[in-house]
Amino acid sequence: MANRILIVDDAAFMRMMIRDILTKNGYEVCGEANDGAQAIERYKELHPDLITMDITMPEMDGINALKEIKKIDANAKVIMCSAMGQQAMVIDAIQAGAKDFIVKPFQADRVIEAIKKTLG
Repeated sequence: MANRILIVDDAAFMRMMIRDILTKNGYEVCGEANDGAQAIERYKELHPDLITMDITMPEMDGINALKEIKKIDANAKVIMCSAMGQQAMVIDAIQAGAKDFIVKPFQADRVIEAIKKTLG
């Protein structure tokens, strides 16, 4: 069975880029969300194996969404996505329980490496 991944990013083209990388590498994208609050709802609904989560989003940012998802499922696997220059946020994300982070613009091999490492 393919690993099921939830993509969370407020930019539709970023979600499309990640979806493209994942599907080309045999992963199943089970859903998408465009902000942190929606990510929490989709997580409860879909129970994905992994989430790629943008840090900077309207409504609720990725770090707060990560904390809420970790309350629901302490074993949730989340990889944070951030633009260059957000190192402080990346550290916050790792402390909040993120397994890894990938930097935008995405490089397909780095995305797949982070996912393989996180899923074990």
